Amino acid sequence: MRIGLISDTHIPEACEHLPAPVFDAFAGVDLVMHAGDVYVNRVLDELARIAPVIAAIGNGDEGLDGHRFKLAPDPRVRTAHLIEVEGLRIGLAHALPTPDETSQAVFERAMQRHFGGPVDVLVMGHSHIEGVVRYGATLVVNPGSATLPRNLIDVPGTVAILEVAAGGRVTAEIIRLG
Repeated sequence: MRIGLISDTHIPEACEHLPAPVFDAFAGVDLVMHAGDVYVNRVLDELARIAPVIAAIGNGDEGLDGHRFKLAPDPRVRTAHLIEVEGLRIGLAHALPTPDETSQAVFERAMQRHFGGPVDVLVMGHSHIEGVVRYGATLVVNPGSATLPRNLIDVPGTVAILEVAAGGRVTAEIIRLG
C-alpha cells in the first residue's frame, strides 16, 4: 500500500490552493493521511480527488490561538486515526511528544492515550519540519509542510510517501515539492 502523507497546509492562510506538485507526488497513492492544520475542508476535498483521505485535527483547526479558521465537522477528521495495514498499526495525530522532546515514558503514554497502545508507524505534523526517525519500535514520519516548510514562505514544501509492502515491510520517503 502506498500512502501520501501531508501536514500543516494552513490554507488559505499560506496560499489559496494546494501546490500542483502535491498532486504529482501523490499520483497513484491508495490513501492520503493529513496530519492536521488543514484550516478549510476544501483541502480535504481536493486531496480526495487523488485517493480516500483521513485527517487529524490540528491546533489551528479548532479556531484557537487567534486563528480565524475553524475546520467544519467532517467524518474524515478525528483527533487521531489508527489503521492497520499488512499487520502494522499506523497512527495519525497532529502532534505527540516524542522522546527527543521529553521521555520515552511520556511518548508511550501519549500513544496509549491516542491509539490504545504503541504503534509501528506514527504520522504527525505540527513542527513543519520534515523527518523520518525511529524511537524504539516506532517509526515516526513528519511530512513537514507542503505550503510553509519550516514556517518559511515562497520556499518549496515537502510531503512524504509511506510504502507498506507484503509482510509489513515499511519505508518512508520525504519528497521536496520544488
